[in-house]
Amino acid sequence: MMVAGRPMVVVDEKAVKVREAPPHGGKGMSTAYRISDKAPARTMEFRKRSLDPGASIGMHVLTHDEVYYVVSGRGVVSSDTEEKPLGPGMAAYLYTGAAVGIVQQGKEPLVLIISYPVTAK
Repeated sequence: MMVAGRPMVVVDEKAVKVREAPPHGGKGMSTAYRISDKAPARTMEFRKRSLDPGASIGMHVLTHDEVYYVVSGRGVVSSDTEEKPLGPGMAAYLYTGAAVGIVQQGKEPLVLIISYPVTAK
């Protein structure tokens, strides 16, 4: 027996594109694509962010596990006192309680997919 679920939500990133400063007190400018914001009653966040050259997502303590996946560009991700370089096709799985951030490097923007669970408010 099949049970009907909620209808799917299809989002064109052009419809959710916003130019803004990076989150968590980061430096520089970025383009955010809040893709999952269009999904009602969602349980996870799925976002794309393009960090301009010299930009960063500021250090912040995670209240949930989070994944940064690099689509293009290069950067350095920090988790507590550890730093690792990231490039296209690489992902950083970051754990609850860690202080994390990421800094763009090089001439090409750093394009990330960021995913994490929705936390209760």
